[in-house]
Amino acid sequence: MLGPSEIRSLAAALSIRPTKQWGQNFVHDPNTVRRIVKDAAVPSSQTVLEVGPGLGSLTLALLAAGHPVVAVEIDPVLAEQLPKTVRTHAPSHADSLAVVHADAMRLGREDLPRGIDEPAAIVANLPYNVAVPVILHLLAELPSVRSVLVMVQAEVADRLAAPPGSRTYGVPSAKAAFFGSVKRAGSVGRNVFWPAPNVDSGLVRMTRYDVAPWSIDEDHKRRVFAVIDAAFSQRRKTLRSALAGWAGSAANAETILRSAGIEPSERGEKLGVADFVRIAEAQTVVENPPSESG
Repeated sequence: MLGPSEIRSLAAALSIRPTKQWGQNFVHDPNTVRRIVKDAAVPSSQTVLEVGPGLGSLTLALLAAGHPVVAVEIDPVLAEQLPKTVRTHAPSHADSLAVVHADAMRLGREDLPRGIDEPAAIVANLPYNVAVPVILHLLAELPSVRSVLVMVQAEVADRLAAPPGSRTYGVPSAKAAFFGSVKRAGSVGRNVFWPAPNVDSGLVRMTRYDVAPWSIDEDHKRRVFAVIDAAFSQRRKTLRSALAGWAGSAANAETILRSAGIEPSERGEKLGVADFVRIAEAQTVVENPPSESG
């Protein structure tokens, strides 16, 4: 494991100065990374995708637990260094690591390394500034991923796991719930990072639906997400008003909502993801009614 002294020494040797641009806050507490790996509960030997491995603390813990790791790193210096760090600290696991130098927001299934099983889980200390879009992108792109355990800003963790009707429920909550169940999985203090962030962190667990209640193809996801974005773009307005631009007019929005079995006077913050799915499906039916035969 990499403790505080190892982290600082390695960063100094590489002339690494953590940047806000890439949201770099390196975990230096061995107990924290062991806890994350344990709480992730990924079956042994299953491949884990790690986004933003940084200097390698969590990577080493995942490898020690018997997981092949696909590490996606945007920083070219860190991407080049990670295999060397593993060869130094865990030489017996060096062949179980594959590093992809890429932006996780652009990663597709075709970018995964050959010769290693597709990832069954995502376990990561995610950069705070891109955490939500990265999670949503990877869940859409990698159907092999069945579970997620990520460390994010505490406020983001609250939003992702918020239920309908709560104060923090919004776009991230509804979009994450499109793929599966989402729960808070604990808190993480600031002192386990270097440099220490100005905010607290939290763990979020996501479990993909075994059988999705709705289609999750790209076109369907795009239509449902458009409804969610519109519903929360004017949070205090009724759905009839908030969806007017999306539907073409307030009258069209009301027709679609009633077709979906939802009161036009309701507000988006009260709806679950299943409701947004019904609205998207109702739009398709209302705008493309079946032709009459005969």
